[in-house]
Amino acid sequence: MSLTDEIAAAYEGELDPAALVGEFRRTSVFVPVVNDSLMSAEMSGIRWLYAFTDEEAMNHFATARGAAPDAELEYVSAVGARLLDAVIPAIEGPAGVAVNVASEQPILFPPVSGIVPDSAAIDLTEPGPANDLPTPSVPGGAA
Repeated sequence: MSLTDEIAAAYEGELDPAALVGEFRRTSVFVPVVNDSLMSAEMSGIRWLYAFTDEEAMNHFATARGAAPDAELEYVSAVGARLLDAVIPAIEGPAGVAVNVASEQPILFPPVSGIVPDSAAIDLTEPGPANDLPTPSVPGGAA
């Protein structure tokens, strides 16, 4: 299944955490750029990097934030694995990825073991191998 199919399955109550994380890691996503930095926001002490499965979802997000519908949005394309394994650990403090924010099916990849490298995971008191994948967060409680 594609990443959007895995997200839809999660919203239908058929969440497969390993498949969802795996598909995100294999998928190229769009990451908006503002002032030469990847767009993000901080909430509850976690920095969330915005990523989108397609330009339509990204443009919907921009419009929801007040951008003109025809405004050009600067972005980069990156494979999810690069975001999780290289970008997230380079951010100071806890950070995760928020996918398709402002859409009907947003999903969060939090900074926990099994999603990000152990060195960036906030759920480990001592870095070590993770035996289970955590459940990615589906806003609205479907899981």
